[in-house]
Amino acid sequence: QVQLVESGGGLVQPGGSLRLSCAASGSIASINVMGWYRQAPGKQRELVATVTSGGGTNYADSVKGRFTISRDNAKNTVYLQMNSLKPEDTAVYYCNAFARTIGWGKSYYDYWGQGTQVTVSS
Repeated sequence: QVQLVESGGGLVQPGGSLRLSCAASGSIASINVMGWYRQAPGKQRELVATVTSGGGTNYADSVKGRFTISRDNAKNTVYLQMNSLKPEDTAVYYCNAFARTIGWGKSYYDYWGQGTQVTVSS
């Protein structure tokens, strides 16, 4: 199995910055895509950004130019640098890994962290 532990959330004023981190651990054979999703109260969970093992990235239109996703493959860690934060960025942010585990064959599965709260407010 794969465990994901997020850190770095908190309260920030509009225009401020935060950096989220997510470390994956466990019986990891390979991680294909890692990413961040968020869920605001009363809304569905939505994609924020993803990064492949090769460094390819994808962003939601709402965060392009403000957020940057990066990844350290050696540490099985993904980061989300969030700049120019807006109140509408307020949500619980979840880390995701599409990973293959040792002893579970060749299939990849989705794994999720417990979530970290980001609140943007003055």
